[in-house]
Amino acid sequence: MSLNFPNASRSYDERGQCVRFWGHDGALEICFFVDQRAIARISPGTPFNEMGFLRAFDLCRDQILKAAAKIYAGRRRDSYLLLAKDF
Repeated sequence: MSLNFPNASRSYDERGQCVRFWGHDGALEICFFVDQRAIARISPGTPFNEMGFLRAFDLCRDQILKAAAKIYAGRRRDSYLLLAKDF
């Protein structure tokens, strides 16, 4: 099986300062986090608040999912944090 993203849900984690989303590899659910600095890098001018980060995530979803698939292929874990260097 390969990683896919059938669930469009995402949420902002204020404590972790990131956006959380999920992918699936067969029956396995994989949790991904995108650091807010990474989102600001791929979407300059993003307001540093929940609405801004979620809106930027939605606008850059394809780019984020591509980066998530790339780091997932490199090493298999239960969760992943995407940083600015991943974009």
